[in-house]
Amino acid sequence: MRLGFVTPRYGPQIMGGAETAARMLAEHAVATLGWPVEVFSTCALDHISWENELPEGDSEINGVVVHRFPTASPRSADFFALDGILKHDPAGATPQEATQWVALNGPDAPGLFDAIADTDCDVVAFYPYLFASTVEGVRRCRAATVLHPAAHDEPALYLSVFREIFSSASALVYHTEAERKLVQRVFPVAERHQTVLGLGIGEMCGTGRPGGEILGIGDRPYLVSVGRVDEMKGSKALAAFFREYKRLYPGPLALALVGPVSVELPDHPDVVVTGPVDEADKWDILAGAVGFVSPSAYESFSLVIMEAWAAGLPVLVNGTCAVTREHCELSGGGLWFGSFREFARVVGYLCTHPDAGRELGSRGRRYVEERYRWPELIQRYGTFLEKVVIR
Repeated sequence: MRLGFVTPRYGPQIMGGAETAARMLAEHAVATLGWPVEVFSTCALDHISWENELPEGDSEINGVVVHRFPTASPRSADFFALDGILKHDPAGATPQEATQWVALNGPDAPGLFDAIADTDCDVVAFYPYLFASTVEGVRRCRAATVLHPAAHDEPALYLSVFREIFSSASALVYHTEAERKLVQRVFPVAERHQTVLGLGIGEMCGTGRPGGEILGIGDRPYLVSVGRVDEMKGSKALAAFFREYKRLYPGPLALALVGPVSVELPDHPDVVVTGPVDEADKWDILAGAVGFVSPSAYESFSLVIMEAWAAGLPVLVNGTCAVTREHCELSGGGLWFGSFREFARVVGYLCTHPDAGRELGSRGRRYVEERYRWPELIQRYGTFLEKVVIR
């Protein structure tokens, strides 16, 4: 079986999100299934600008052959103007407006679209639904197509242009049951060949170094949030909640925000923003934390929550995110908040009930072990793709 993946960006430089999910599946398909795997992507690292930063052409990354194509133009300001209009009533946008939104969203990479049309892969997986690489790719690909939507409840999902793509893909692969229910509420795809897969979690690779030492806070207790430090990911709101919590409840507790920074936060003596860290430091920081916080309202899976549970941490999530709340409800490994008052209550509970926090973390770890470990997950994925090809 020859497997292809299409993502707008690809590589170990990309932290989190659908692109990382695609890379993990691609690499494990090579390592575990022994399949030849190719990736079709752009030379861009930044999904906001689409500037070409990586060399054009073919390379190999961890056994995966990567074909990179330059973007023809960066994202223009016209996209943000149109998006600002359509997001208020996306279902009411005309087909022409929806098509224009996808074209402006990008990436604009004609060579990429041609390569997808010409590939001799047996099956091609597209990840995520949102970009022109998926819309044009699914339309032009002659092989069996598998759509990994990585969808959450956002205005773009309701644009009419995506109905065609969801309905014409040969199969659909979801991260969670909540994502599947969302998509089936928006699009008539219940009869499509589909599965709820999730993602596999690797083994912890920390060095045993104290997390507080890495963060520069000594032996103080701390909460941690891993991922892009971004307003859309809830980082700004989390920092504001935490500052107010410390004003009302002074003490040694700190907050660590770990990951690439795209929004500047006010300086605060109890909030540490690390920027990107390597894998060993990430796992060591997780291992030393009191708990993990996911403030994002928009997630389709949340790999970092699974990593936190693999490390035995209790998890606090944004209660408006159906996916992460579903994880907490199914596992019994986390709590959720929808306001500052609820945030203060669950943080205070973790700080004053360490045994309960350890029990939550243990439940979360069992959930990960039962559902989201390689290589069993990639074997299930391989079996599913084989059925897609022979249908």
